[in-house]
Amino acid sequence: MDPKTILRLEGVGLFAAATAAYFTLGGPVWLFLLLALAPDVSMLGYRAGPVVGSRLYNAFHTTVGPVALGAAGVLLGVTPLVWVALVWGAHIGADRAVGYGLKYPTGFTDTHLGSGTARTDSTVELLGDTTEQIASETTERTQRAELFDDEAGRV
Repeated sequence: MDPKTILRLEGVGLFAAATAAYFTLGGPVWLFLLLALAPDVSMLGYRAGPVVGSRLYNAFHTTVGPVALGAAGVLLGVTPLVWVALVWGAHIGADRAVGYGLKYPTGFTDTHLGSGTARTDSTVELLGDTTEQIASETTERTQRAELFDDEAGRV
């Protein structure tokens, strides 16, 4: 099975497990809906450029944060912290399931799941003036990848 497919299936599993755990622990629907897209606020980091943007985005889209927060919530006996961690984990799982990966500093659409797996155009519009820069960087990276494939004989 293709590694990208495995990562997407992993995302489905994470989303399903985190969502089920959230509601099993009595998490309110309104909080789930309120927090579901909160990690995507990190995309605003792209206003400072692709390096800062990718670092900030990745910090909020890796499982280290929600696992640490969830563990702290369990150890301290603070259920709302566990709820937040589970919604955060569900968000990351949903992103992976639909193909949104961690970002490389070369451009918004360059991810660990491949180039060109960016979110919808409406999300990119949130980035304002950097949209053209991101598109240009993506084109350059695609051209470099094609050149690499040609040189390696993997056309």
